[in-house]
Amino acid sequence: MTLYLTEAQVGEILTMDLALDMVEEVFDARGRGEVINHPRTRIALGRGSYNLMSAGWPEKGVVGSKSYVGGAGGISFQVLIYGASGEGLLGILDANLMGQIRTGAASGVATKHMARWCENSKVAVIGSGYQARTQLEAVAGVREIETASVYSRTAENRDGFATSMTEKLEIPVTATTSVDECLEGADIIIVITNTREPVLLGDSVQSGVHINAAGANGWQRRELDTRAVVKCDVIATDDIDQAKTECADLMAAADSGRIRWEQVINLGDIIAGNNPGRTDASQVTLFESQGVAMEDIAVGKRVLDMALERGIGTELSGGGMEPGSL
Repeated sequence: MTLYLTEAQVGEILTMDLALDMVEEVFDARGRGEVINHPRTRIALGRGSYNLMSAGWPEKGVVGSKSYVGGAGGISFQVLIYGASGEGLLGILDANLMGQIRTGAASGVATKHMARWCENSKVAVIGSGYQARTQLEAVAGVREIETASVYSRTAENRDGFATSMTEKLEIPVTATTSVDECLEGADIIIVITNTREPVLLGDSVQSGVHINAAGANGWQRRELDTRAVVKCDVIATDDIDQAKTECADLMAAADSGRIRWEQVINLGDIIAGNNPGRTDASQVTLFESQGVAMEDIAVGKRVLDMALERGIGTELSGGGMEPGSL
């Protein structure tokens, strides 16, 4: 039996707390060698592109993929969950909301394990789109935030972000009119844009900050200039192999010889204790998020299990063969 969950049904179940728990667990498992993650592949289609990413977590008995086509007609994401021992297709989940929440959760988990501890942190957000909202929500889920600021190029967007997130998180979120104003006094910086030109420059990076860069998941996009990357004492990503083909911030710094890929750490190795990550409060730490399939599989399987428990979703009949039936 295959269970199908619509966006609305996923939204009935999925919370940021759930996503934070599952994303942290899967990164820890990856650091212990228990998860297989395959980087995203893309097929260019002229006016669009097909994207496929997959992962397996044998300890949980699950393997699966996320696929989507993005182009002029829009974009729609689906996650397919299979049993890892031949049980067949367990679930199909519409995954637009899931992608938004799990991307935020990855930055939240990185912040938990990489940012210096402050009782009352200030967070700066560069970018005010729908992904920026879950980025700030996730960081608020792992740190006590005293205040936040936001900057984006469109005043209406940043003002709307500040108003809605102040209400949602019950902390003051202030719209600012420049990157420098937004960054003033920040302990944690979130960069989540679709820009092709860097918006976070080396001169603006102060000692002790933690940076989550979550928008540059394509070779044509850049959020940090090379000076900003070089200032970082600890650089982590969700998957180094995927970063080598998608993370323009790190690709540019490596191509120019300013950093070496050997310096870059998989976030899972920090969480699992294989690498210490931050060792000093004055260090600058950077998490480059590309968005990886193991996050989708971990969150998707938990949502699927909860849907079955609650009787949510539509059962689909499907084919399958018993072992030895060929």
